[in-house]
Amino acid sequence: MTDDWLDIGALTDIPARGGRVVKTPRGCLAVFRAADDTVFALDDRCPHKGGPLSDGIVHGHNVTCPLHSLVISLETGAAANPEEGRVRTHQVRVAEGRVLLDPAALRS
Repeated sequence: MTDDWLDIGALTDIPARGGRVVKTPRGCLAVFRAADDTVFALDDRCPHKGGPLSDGIVHGHNVTCPLHSLVISLETGAAANPEEGRVRTHQVRVAEGRVLLDPAALRS
């Protein structure tokens, strides 16, 4: 089943503690690389003001929205307490230096 995962680029294409946008038929995804090289994928839209999370600041396994500083967990997509809201997460993995996205992310 993993053979059909979508290759979205090299791990080194995403800066450590940074993000990139991946355009899909169902909308834009934000793909992040933490300092420890863990990779995460979320919908690229903050649940509060709709800001582009891909432009946010990555710290640990969190991203801070660039519009109003809402902190979102890259692991769960949930806003940090006491805030509320959630962003849909998507499965992603790294194999042989390539970032692979679960094809389910392309379906609504």
